[in-house]
Amino acid sequence: VWLNITFFLIFLFFAGSFFGYYDITLPSSIANKSSKAEDAGGIIGIFFMALTLVIVSFSCTGPILGSLLGSSLTGSANIPMLLTYALAGFGFSWAIVFGLLALFPQALQSLPKSGGWMNTVKVVLGFIELGLALKFLSKADLVSKTFFLKRELFIAIWILISIGLVLYLFGKIKFPHDDKNAKISMTRKIIGVLGIGFIVYLVQGLFPSERPKLQYLSGILPPINVSYLHKEDDGILGMHPSHDYFEALEIAKKENKPVLIDFTGYGCENCRKMEEFVWSEPDILPILQNEIILASLYVDDKEALPESEQTSIDMGNGQKKKVKTIGDKWSLFQQINFNNNSQPHYVLISPDGKVINTPVSGYMPKEDFKAFLECGISYFKKGK
Repeated sequence: VWLNITFFLIFLFFAGSFFGYYDITLPSSIANKSSKAEDAGGIIGIFFMALTLVIVSFSCTGPILGSLLGSSLTGSANIPMLLTYALAGFGFSWAIVFGLLALFPQALQSLPKSGGWMNTVKVVLGFIELGLALKFLSKADLVSKTFFLKRELFIAIWILISIGLVLYLFGKIKFPHDDKNAKISMTRKIIGVLGIGFIVYLVQGLFPSERPKLQYLSGILPPINVSYLHKEDDGILGMHPSHDYFEALEIAKKENKPVLIDFTGYGCENCRKMEEFVWSEPDILPILQNEIILASLYVDDKEALPESEQTSIDMGNGQKKKVKTIGDKWSLFQQINFNNNSQPHYVLISPDGKVINTPVSGYMPKEDFKAFLECGISYFKKGK
């Protein structure tokens, strides 16, 4: 929660810098020392030339790289690979530019000069930073279970941010570093029209419907059940999953149905995509509603367990894991029983606690998820 709130505030700070209200720069003394070290020549001189460039361009690249780090630390992506690709991309792009300029020095004269267009790019990035900041605040809101930032409020704020962006692109509002009499280029007008289209797309999410809307923003927006249009007891797509495996097992015994364990998380983006893209499909939803007992176990639930249930579990190799929260309990339950720690992770269990068929993980096409369900349910009904 606190990490997401911290990045929310940092992204707001980055946005203010992009808008031109202040600059994020490193002390000039660092740049001066690095510049002097360039005289060493050879590889060392090249290194300090590159370092000086990094320091001088920090005000532009800092917010972008900061955004990248924030997304990787609070997201569910593969952090090492994400950072490797992104930072390698930064280095490769710089290398291409300066490599080509070294080979073709005359091209330097034809490069566009910094000025109004560069400031426009920064301001547009500022609006994007505001939108991303809201995503971090939403995650903190969901994990803490305050549910203040509901789906419609999130969409409404994004609409206001998008309106601000469109007005800026058409020259109706200005920021400190904008040219007062600058002409609006065709590129700005085209992006502005696209912005209007995005606003129209977002407006759909403010009205009730039988099927979830704004599916392309699944995982970014709050879940469909965290909404002013749905009561808290409406559940997910009209379903009321149990949040306790053992409770679900007792219900399954009474109704003679298999249990679908849904290892999920409040901050899990692929979980939301599965719910809105796949679960809501007309040939999937009836299966979930009628053929199984759904147990949604949140591995990031920060609510404390009763003291009698708080304990330490020996994980082997002398390592012990403390179980203090509901999320700790179900996360370890998943790791120990299914040797898996990814979400979503789906397991079909018989009422006597046996795994019916091979569990599946991650976001998957509707056909694959349907085959998984039908295979397990058919196998269970045959009494094998």
